Amino acid sequence: MPAASVRPSWLSSELYPFESRFFSTAAGSVHYIDEGEGKPLVFVHGNPSWSFEFRHIVKALRNEYRCIAIDHLGFGLSGKDLAPEEWPPQRHAARLGELLRHLGLERVTLVLADWGGPIGLDFAVKHPDLISGLVLFNTFAWPVNDDRHFRMFSRMMASRPGQFLIRHGNIFVNFVLPGSVGVKKALTPCVMKHYRGPMATPADRSASAALPRHIMAAGPWLDEIWRQRDRFADKPALVIWGGSDIAFRLKEFDVWKAALRHGTFHYHKSVGHLVAEEIPDVSTGHIRDFLNTMSAS
Repeated sequence: MPAASVRPSWLSSELYPFESRFFSTAAGSVHYIDEGEGKPLVFVHGNPSWSFEFRHIVKALRNEYRCIAIDHLGFGLSGKDLAPEEWPPQRHAARLGELLRHLGLERVTLVLADWGGPIGLDFAVKHPDLISGLVLFNTFAWPVNDDRHFRMFSRMMASRPGQFLIRHGNIFVNFVLPGSVGVKKALTPCVMKHYRGPMATPADRSASAALPRHIMAAGPWLDEIWRQRDRFADKPALVIWGGSDIAFRLKEFDVWKAALRHGTFHYHKSVGHLVAEEIPDVSTGHIRDFLNTMSAS
């Protein structure tokens, strides 16, 4: 991992105008940003993303809130040289917990997308007293082993050909990511460069390649989170959903609507998987309104 003061040559200071910070864990160096002051918003990304995904929202809200966004080990600007036992989502959740406890955060609003859902909600069920609210983009937090949609994707991407294509063809970034968005113009060549940059070599893609297998393998962990959902189900919650996602469907949106007792729900039919990337201004507006309502209550 390069020194904290060295920015990769592909990283634009205009697109990502944040100070890099690093947190040392037993498994490697975790990169995160910590911008602004006030009540903390903690942003947690999925696969094959990194904190870059939330840059628009962080830039818009850092004058009002403390915005913290992590890069999981193996992603973004975090260390890539980690052992295979550190690849499962449970380990990413444990490191997120380490960081948040290190920062001594209270009254946290979690902002979660994709795998960031269960990774962040693992912290919420363990520390419900520290959580003020939830903002969920397209995500899940329950076992999906009985769902053919997820089972087939997991099997295909975890197969030997799938793993070869992820590691050597970077298909998650080059094909799956563009195919998952509804607002195609959001992924400009410059933006795509910033999703490719952290995954420049097959070795850099190891953590990303591992997660599809854990869609099935992490079933017991996901079941544990979901069985304890009462620990977060009464929190104020905002769900901003892309209706043109190839991963998460109306079916998953409806699960959240049934589970979150004090939820506000926004469904954007033409938006895909990367909601914060595709409609950043709209997403920021939803979040600001939600946070203002929380403050007033």
